[in-house]
Parts: sequence; C-alpha cells; structure tokens
Amino acid sequence: MAQVDFYQLSRDPVERVVPSLASRVLDAGGKLLLVSGDAGQRAALSDALWARGGFLAHGEAGARHAERQPVLLSDRCEAGNGARIAILADGEWREECSGFERTILLFAPEQRSGAQGLWRDLREAGNALRIFKQDERGAWREGR
Repeated sequence: MAQVDFYQLSRDPVERVVPSLASRVLDAGGKLLLVSGDAGQRAALSDALWARGGFLAHGEAGARHAERQPVLLSDRCEAGNGARIAILADGEWREECSGFERTILLFAPEQRSGAQGLWRDLREAGNALRIFKQDERGAWREGR
C-alpha cells in the first residue's frame, strides 16, 4: 500500500509549489524524483529549484552523476537517485509511481475531474490517500 498525496493547485503555480515541497523532503533527509512529461515544464522547474534561496541541488535523469542528485528531474517514474518519494508535477498519474513510499500528485483546477476518478481507483486498490488544498495566504491544509 502506497501513500498518495493529492495537492490541488489553486493559488500558486507548480513552479512555486515544487521548491517548497522539495525542501521539505531534503530537510527530512530524503531524496526526490520530480516527474513531468513536458520538457519545458522540467526546465522551468529546474530554474525554480536554482532560484530557491540560492538553489536546491538537482539534475536531469540520464545526465552525468544523476545517481548522486538529491532531486532528480525525469519524464518517467524511475528513480536513478534512489528516491523513495516522487512528485508528479504535470498532474499525470503513472502506475509505476505506486512503487514509491510516497507520491505527490500536483493537479490544476482543470484536472480536477481526472484527479477525482484517480482518487476513487487508488482508494479501491487500498492506497493511503490525503488531499491538500491551499488557503488564500498560500498555506497548505489537509482537507476533504
């Protein structure tokens, strides 16, 4: 059984949310796999990670020393850096991510109906699920 956390983006764009989530994973001593099928989005996320308080060390899957990166950006759920936590930044579920200890699915308002269907499917499969929503100040709260 995997832990899947749904983060409904309503206030801040994904490029602003990911560095904060990545910092929390790294502060807890973990490694992270950051997944997006969109090369442009991965580039924007890389820029956002560089801008975060100096920068959060990261690299692209397939690049030299990828296995040593605390945050690895990829288009697939293959943790070449040994990460046990994955963030799906493009809002697209990948079945391979069910093998991670925790997967964070970021989804935009227009992806809400797909996220609801996925929630039902994952719940029926016995996964532990949580949803987080952002309040008007930008704080994340666990919700229903």
